[in-house]
Parts: sequence; C-alpha cells; structure tokens
Amino acid sequence: MEDAYIVVIQGKPQGPFSLTEMKSMNLTEDTFVKKGGMSDYKEAHEIPELCELLGFQLTKAEAQYFASPDVRLLAALIDYGIILTFYLVIVLTVVSFVETQYLKVAITLSFLPVIPFAKFLMNVFMEASNRRGTFGKSLLGIKVIREDAGKISLSQSFLRNVYKLLSTLSLGIGYIAGFFNRKQQCWHDRLAKTLVVKDRLL
Repeated sequence: MEDAYIVVIQGKPQGPFSLTEMKSMNLTEDTFVKKGGMSDYKEAHEIPELCELLGFQLTKAEAQYFASPDVRLLAALIDYGIILTFYLVIVLTVVSFVETQYLKVAITLSFLPVIPFAKFLMNVFMEASNRRGTFGKSLLGIKVIREDAGKISLSQSFLRNVYKLLSTLSLGIGYIAGFFNRKQQCWHDRLAKTLVVKDRLL
C-alpha cells in the first residue's frame, strides 16, 4: 500500500497504517514515519500530506549527512574514467583510418583538452537536473543541493563549477577547506551556497 505508513511507536516500527487509521492515533509532530518509496524515516511534520491531515505546520528538513571531500574526489575520478573511456573509443575509431603514426599521436593528444571541458559540462547539466549529481556521485549516493535543501538551478550549477577554479588554483586548499567545515563545504560550495549531501533523506 503506497499510501500506508510505517510508524515508530515506543521505539518500534509498526504498521503499515492507512491515513484514516493514523488520524486517530494521536501522533505528534516528531513521530517518525516512513512511506513506500521513502529511503529513510522522517518526522511527521516534514511530510505535507500528514501536516494537512493532522494539522501540523510543515517544516522543511535540513540536510544532515554531508559528503566529505575525499568521497567527492572519488566521484570525480569515476566521472573522468567514464569520459576517458568514451574518449578512447572515439579517438581509436578515428585513428584507425589514419595510416601515419605521427598523425595518430597528434590526433590523440590534440583532443585531450576536450576531457576537462566534457567534465565541466557533465557537472553543470547533471547537477542541475533532477538527478542532482553526475554518474560518479550517483554511484556513491551523494547529491548537490542548495543550502535550503532545494534543487540547484542551471545558473547556480554553472557558477559552482566556475568557482571550482578557485579551489583548484589555490593548489587544492579550497578543497581541503571542506574537511574543516561543519557542512563539508569547499570554497566553491560556500560561494555558490550549495551542499553535497549523502542521498539519505532527499
């Protein structure tokens, strides 16, 4: 039953209960509940339909589980691996039609700058999509969101990835700063007002 909820009562999950049943259960705003399709429990006041049913004031959940810079680096390496694989397939296909060894090397090396550009475009468009992250981030279960937990816009995603130049040109200090920030925000996150969170309550 997709409209039914599991309810934590006296520390134990019970149910499922229908909305009609829940209305007579004297639930409080901080009662933990879980509905089909939810990855984790939420408090009742964080769910719009329960607020409407039970008269609670809707409160947006704040992100609590942040992705550390080393996990984000691993996600970036996965993305580069995916891009490099496609790059090699395309380049090897092209150079197979070239006979001169010199031209083969020249073609292979001349298109290397495409890789970071492709990574930039991947970041901008995928982080602003409903996916909220690149392939690497999705594989590791992390997402990019606004500081208020909403989806970032395309312009915000673009600026965030431009600001990464500061984190990079600082010899990595901008990334290392994330280890010393309570919300694991690197310089580009703080400038763009974004968070990278573990995909648990979103």
